[in-house]
Amino acid sequence: MRRLSLWLHAHPMVGDSAMAVLIALFDLLLVTVDGEQRMGPPAPDAVLAVIIVATVAPLVIRRRHPMWFAYLVLAIGAVHAAYELGLAAVATACIAVYTLIVYVNRRQTAIYFVVMVVSSAVQILIQFDRAEWLIALGFTGGSLGFCWVLGEFVGARRAYRAEMEARLHLLETERDQASQIAVAAERSRIARELHDVIAHAVSVIVVQADGAMYTIERDPATARDALRTIAETGRGALDELRGLLDVLRGSGDAAEQPLAPQPGIAALPELAERMRAAGMPVRLELDGDFVDVSTGVELGVFRIVQEALTNTLKHAGRTASASVTVTQRADSVEVDVVDDGAGKARPVLAPALTDVAGGNGLIGMRERASVFGGRLNVGPEPGGGWRVHAVIPHQGRHAVP
Repeated sequence: MRRLSLWLHAHPMVGDSAMAVLIALFDLLLVTVDGEQRMGPPAPDAVLAVIIVATVAPLVIRRRHPMWFAYLVLAIGAVHAAYELGLAAVATACIAVYTLIVYVNRRQTAIYFVVMVVSSAVQILIQFDRAEWLIALGFTGGSLGFCWVLGEFVGARRAYRAEMEARLHLLETERDQASQIAVAAERSRIARELHDVIAHAVSVIVVQADGAMYTIERDPATARDALRTIAETGRGALDELRGLLDVLRGSGDAAEQPLAPQPGIAALPELAERMRAAGMPVRLELDGDFVDVSTGVELGVFRIVQEALTNTLKHAGRTASASVTVTQRADSVEVDVVDDGAGKARPVLAPALTDVAGGNGLIGMRERASVFGGRLNVGPEPGGGWRVHAVIPHQGRHAVP
């Protein structure tokens, strides 16, 4: 039954045609049974059959051309009612009112309703006795009014369904947009990770390669240490890149491999040691146990320190030294990375730390701080060098005042 209902909904002309056939058969049956008692003008049965068929035929086009259907019914129905052939005229008139209220509008329906009631009243007054015309007029007007109310109800349901479909479409669109935003955010995060990993590894490799090239003849042992550092840094960078690529691919092999934890504050001593091995003195001070700090904030702190030290090594060289201080406050983690800029003092005192413009590294650090509700300030030191200062909440939920 459900399939039949869906099929008829998809093919409405079939249902309208079936309704027309049923009404015509009912009228033809009345003419056949009560033909001798019919009060209308005499006419051959074939003519009466044609009038009945012509009265119900416009039902086939009622959805596509509701106005044409309604006024065809009005004209042909007057002939049908004049011959008193049955209920086809009243039935099609009621269907016309219903169709207009559902598919057109109330204004056109009101005009049609008035015309139909007036024409029916005139015809009833002519054809019926005074004792019967009030009943006939009441039946006709009541039937038309009932179909109007029914059309209003169905029209309201159709409008409600259309509104729900529009809202569902809007929700689907919003869901797709949210998915696209999530994908873009994930790509941005992975891009930051790639930048941090590659920039750090390449800077260390370049510095060590330069050192090895200058000392390979005079001090082979130092050159071997530099090459060992290059190999270890390259392998570490490849491992991190392979992990990121496995996440991007979502491969089953990656899911079966043991997952290494993301670097956090506990990995900062190893990072400082790598930088010392690259030839840049780094002093690291960790103040606090950092047990209340979330994993995401720890990763952000590690990447900020890594990027700051990488920038020092890249721009100031191995002759510079850096100081890293990570302090746990009551509700936040404070990061301070200061380098001496290879001892290059600035003749003009610089203002307080500001959000200076920078490349992708500075943008990445600022994004890492802001995503957790923190703040980041970078800028030159008055006596020379560069400073990176960040404050990030423990759980990354509330902005630092």
